[in-house]
Amino acid sequence: MSVTLVASASGDGFVAPGPEIFWQPWFGSGQWAVTRPMVAMGLSVVLIAAWLLLTTRRQAVVPGRAQFYTEQVYGLVRNSVARDVIGSHDFLKFVPLLFTMFVLILVNNLFGVIPPVQYPTMSRIGFPIALTLVVFAVYHVVGIRRVGLGRYLKNMIPAGVPGWVLVLLVPLEYAQYFLIRPVTLALRLFGNMFAGHILLVLLITGGEYLVLSSGSIPLAGAGIITWLMAFVMTIFELLVEFLQAYIFVLLAALYIAGSLADEH
Repeated sequence: MSVTLVASASGDGFVAPGPEIFWQPWFGSGQWAVTRPMVAMGLSVVLIAAWLLLTTRRQAVVPGRAQFYTEQVYGLVRNSVARDVIGSHDFLKFVPLLFTMFVLILVNNLFGVIPPVQYPTMSRIGFPIALTLVVFAVYHVVGIRRVGLGRYLKNMIPAGVPGWVLVLLVPLEYAQYFLIRPVTLALRLFGNMFAGHILLVLLITGGEYLVLSSGSIPLAGAGIITWLMAFVMTIFELLVEFLQAYIFVLLAALYIAGSLADEH
């Protein structure tokens, strides 16, 4: 699997990449097609499971390098996200969920710059939506089980608000909990992966066109500079891919913590 090349040496010149580069069916057609991101997601699950099994089956008090890296990632999610955000009393039960989501998102984000995959799975909106629905279900179920449905819905509305304000406030508050939160959580992850990947493809294929098809030494030099920019953007994209995985689980932990708060 390689980066989709969309440069054209035809009379029309260079053809910039568009959203169509994200639809890459391997076989089948329509809604039943098996696509590249589906294969990448399956591959990530296999790789993550293999890594965790290999690095934890012989745990030692003084860890080896592989066990150390695994423990560092787990410690980041357990201590810096789950415990610090949810609180020391309730956080442990949510660590498996948050750790799984973090590692799954991170690996699939990193696929965007790692050969031979070079496709960020989360740039297909269905995957962020699926993960968001899990978070959505968890924090609502946690809140409802804690205080009951009626009180849970009631506590979403701030106390002491004048009645005439409630006409506007109630729809806004319910929209925040049931619509705005899940939509923004999914779109943030999707948008960053989509935009980053299409920018990298543009720089790589644009540089290729300038170097190989322009027929001009100055333009070929500009193409090499474009490739250098693509390299710099790849390093930056690595940071974005980590941050988006971290932000996703951080927000998930914040929503869960809100469902466990005293006012709920």
